[in-house]
Amino acid sequence: MKYIKKALFLALIGAGFMAPVQAAEVHMILCGGEIRPADQIVIDAFEKKYPGVTVNAEAVPWGTCQDKSMTLAAAGDPVGLAYIGSRTLKQLGRSGLIIPVDISEEMQALYQPGVLATVSDGGQFWGYPHAFSTKAMFINCGLVEAAGEACVAPRTWSGLYNMAKAVNDNTSAAGIGLAAKDFDNTMHQFLNYLYSNGGTVSNADTGEITFNSPETVETLAFIGKLAGVAQEGPTGYERSQLTQLYNDGQIGMYINGPWGAGQHNANIAEIVVPVPAGPSGESGTLLITDSMAVFKGSADEDLAMELAQMMTSGEAQYDLDMSWGLTPILQYEKMRDEVYYSTDYWQTFVDPIGRGGPEPMFEDFKALQMGINSAIQGIILGEGSAADLVAEAAETLAEGL
Repeated sequence: MKYIKKALFLALIGAGFMAPVQAAEVHMILCGGEIRPADQIVIDAFEKKYPGVTVNAEAVPWGTCQDKSMTLAAAGDPVGLAYIGSRTLKQLGRSGLIIPVDISEEMQALYQPGVLATVSDGGQFWGYPHAFSTKAMFINCGLVEAAGEACVAPRTWSGLYNMAKAVNDNTSAAGIGLAAKDFDNTMHQFLNYLYSNGGTVSNADTGEITFNSPETVETLAFIGKLAGVAQEGPTGYERSQLTQLYNDGQIGMYINGPWGAGQHNANIAEIVVPVPAGPSGESGTLLITDSMAVFKGSADEDLAMELAQMMTSGEAQYDLDMSWGLTPILQYEKMRDEVYYSTDYWQTFVDPIGRGGPEPMFEDFKALQMGINSAIQGIILGEGSAADLVAEAAETLAEGL
């Protein structure tokens, strides 16, 4: 329904009008090290609505912010709300450190498919999704053509490998960039391939670990094969470092999010294509979100909840997605006549949403990362067969679910 955004946004802005609020402070941690202009607009509107309330918005780098939010909560001095990776929500919720949030059925219907699965556990929502990404393959056409190949989208893993091998064998660049450092985006890169091969990590309904499967073994073996045409020492690289290699003309292709185009040198002739399909699946993508979580026991839970709703709804969320270059987290075409993601470039990131898989929710999210990353590093370093490494990873994952 057109223009529903105005009704939703105004409803949230006016929701739960409280008695006049006395002087108070809502402490908020924003992971990422900066306060985005779209978020600042909402903060200013919130403080205008409640003249006695100050929002203490603390921007903390990703490397420390999630641990800081958890440490403060565990010590009995929780922040009001925090912008954090949705992968942490299950642990926080089961530890009693955050409170469930209410997302109306009307709002639920507006989210992109799969988004709410990234914040759901035990029949409840534990955060308001606030940032969303899907992934695609960026390919340097100059290097591909210098290798004697046509720069067209590879649709299968064999096509991808053959293109990467041609670049690797016939130019001074490596064929593909692989992330294998002990970072979360190493796991994320793998899940893009896994979901494009029909694989899964776990069954959210039953709690069963499904990682130890032929599809996962096939995927890990392919990563090992790609390592033969990748940059030297993949275990020393995470995604942002691959972006630099790509800009320097040292790799022919790599996986990144929709913000990638804005990070690349203007003189690179490139195409952006869906993640190629594996032999057991169809082209897919990882669905990953960050969320606003409301912490239990802060001085003003109601104020924190309202601020979280304002930051993640309607025009405020649209402005954040558009200005930050994120995959649209809501189906804004149901809310407005024109959307920023109508171009062919954007559709490369939007079209696979329905075929994507969510970042799994684990109570011990670090065990999830450790288990998958260890398998990736093991296959690249030749420390075992794909089948054995996947079986070992599945055992680690079972401990963290």
